[in-house]
Amino acid sequence: MSNPFLAGADLPPFDRMQPEHVLPAIHQLMEQASLALETVTAAEFPARWEAIAGVLDVAVDRLVSAWGTVSHLNRVADTPALRAAYNEALPKVTGFWTRLGADQRLYAKYKAIDPSTLNTEQCRAWDNAVRNFVLSGAELQGEAKLRFAQIQQRSSELSQKFSENALDATEAFAYYATAEELEGVPADVQQAARAAAEAEGQAGYKLTLKMPCCLPVLQFARNSGLRETLYKAYVTCASDQAGGDATRFDNSTNIRSILALRLEEAQLLGYAHFADLTLVTEMAPSPAEVITFLRDLARRARPHAEKDVADLRAFAVQELGLADPQPWDWRYVTEKLKQARYAFSEQEVKQYFPAPKVLAGLFKIVESLFEVSIRRDVAPIWNPSVAFYRIERAGANGPELVGQFYLDQPARQGKRDGAWMDGTRTRWLRPDNHQLQTPVAHLVCNFADGVDGKPALLTHHDVITLFHEAGHGLHHLLTQVNEHRISGIRGVEWDAVELPSQFMENFCWEWSVLEHMTAHVDTGEPLPRALFDKMTAAKNFQSGMSTLDQIEYGLFDMLLHTTHQPENDIMPLLAQVRAEVAVLPAPPYSRPAHTLSHIFAGGHAAGYYGYKWAEVLSADAYAAFEETQLPDGSNCRETGRRFRTEILEAGGSRPAMESFKAFRGRAPSLDALLRHQGMAEPA
Repeated sequence: MSNPFLAGADLPPFDRMQPEHVLPAIHQLMEQASLALETVTAAEFPARWEAIAGVLDVAVDRLVSAWGTVSHLNRVADTPALRAAYNEALPKVTGFWTRLGADQRLYAKYKAIDPSTLNTEQCRAWDNAVRNFVLSGAELQGEAKLRFAQIQQRSSELSQKFSENALDATEAFAYYATAEELEGVPADVQQAARAAAEAEGQAGYKLTLKMPCCLPVLQFARNSGLRETLYKAYVTCASDQAGGDATRFDNSTNIRSILALRLEEAQLLGYAHFADLTLVTEMAPSPAEVITFLRDLARRARPHAEKDVADLRAFAVQELGLADPQPWDWRYVTEKLKQARYAFSEQEVKQYFPAPKVLAGLFKIVESLFEVSIRRDVAPIWNPSVAFYRIERAGANGPELVGQFYLDQPARQGKRDGAWMDGTRTRWLRPDNHQLQTPVAHLVCNFADGVDGKPALLTHHDVITLFHEAGHGLHHLLTQVNEHRISGIRGVEWDAVELPSQFMENFCWEWSVLEHMTAHVDTGEPLPRALFDKMTAAKNFQSGMSTLDQIEYGLFDMLLHTTHQPENDIMPLLAQVRAEVAVLPAPPYSRPAHTLSHIFAGGHAAGYYGYKWAEVLSADAYAAFEETQLPDGSNCRETGRRFRTEILEAGGSRPAMESFKAFRGRAPSLDALLRHQGMAEPA
């Protein structure tokens, strides 16, 4: 028990975990899980849900917990030693999951369970389990079954390599700028860049491709050459266009191989395309209907996007002297136009969003809306910047623990870009001790850190990101489902899982929320109402263009997993989609897919459309709050209670459409989304 991955503690002892602990722990846990599998598949073992769960689920859960912790550390605290241990264990773990999911003896044992002996939650979990056995190859025979297992292992290796290349290519880039080149760039960004250069003993200012650095340079730097340098490095990252030594991180071959394996997997299971296979477990009925949905939304958004571009071009010529703006100019032109049109800048707004104040405001709205309390808690952590919290609700005998979560906000070396939530432990009425296991989540972001003793300052976009990930966390943590297979976000259709996260984003535009979560970093004054009104007026600034950007990725992803032949270069398909959807030309060297981990190293393959699909649900759900808002601008607690019980607490215990209808009283409508984004068609 000296191995921290085997500690069996209530919370992972992150402060004691080392790379050398990974392989021994995973090996031992896999042996225990394999023994449990042999036990429950024996002829004499009863085909009863509780009996199987008490032996197999308990053993597998220990492996899931340990491997989830390893995977988490691999994403937030990558080191050469940890990466080596992870990659050595990965094929072994993948092989075990594949064997478990395709075990015909276990499949037969589940099919032999009498559904009349199950409660409602267990019935839902049992239906999903039987379906998933089929999708995991349990009905395949002989060479097909062997090949299916090989595909799973190789796919996991390639996805991990894709992710590593994206991270390594991002971290390999550095440009040391002069003070003159950084004219116009916000002071806090310059200070962070100077500190990064000094830490390496370098002169100047270290610029990287991490978003807290790269994005404000593209937005604010007056030096077009500097913008071009960072833009080209960003859009060619991890591709053959990166040039020089950076081409060693090229993901082109990984992409082709991943796509080929996905198509082969689908065809082994009897599906024409990988998208057909993926949508078996989603809300959307077919790839054709997804494509129709995306193209219809693109048709509605296009006139607005074309006007956005016309406005940008006119402003660039008339105010900035740019007769022919280049791709690296567009974010700069956009920021200048927004400042001119709405008389404020992102940098001005940022001063009112110190991270601690924002977090307090987020907690306040969660506590008020969902009738819980959030307070600091204590647990071992993997980095000093990580905070730990607990969520409680009032009970008959005092506060009752609902769940706990880690919050890791700042960007740093060795941490994957982006933001995400993952559930490290799921709510479960455990069959081994009949105790209720409460859920635990990781909320991970990549914001700029504080400088010169000041707190970190968040852009309004950062604030929205924080609320978004908190929505995922609430979905995982507030569940009241006791069956771990469908608790929280487990068992929720992937194209509906963004509903709570996108729903929470709406509160970032409510004055009654923002006035309590802002304080100027120097004066402590709250966000002025006049500035908020300017932000609100600018809310749908370029909403047409941003909608088409999302549709471009969603349509590309869906066509990539239907009509595209994996052996072909993906760039002609991307060019075709851009010609159909985009309103701004992209340079021929641009390779955005080469770092698109959502599709090639995450859970969104043939599912990227889900962001827009779920946005229809979330906008309509938030409309219920608008319809019941109280005269003082506060939200109706009864509406919040209904959202909590029908959406958040229900988890995956029923189809997402049933949960939505239970909350809204009807099927979702596109009207609220178009209205929220300023694209509603005239009556």
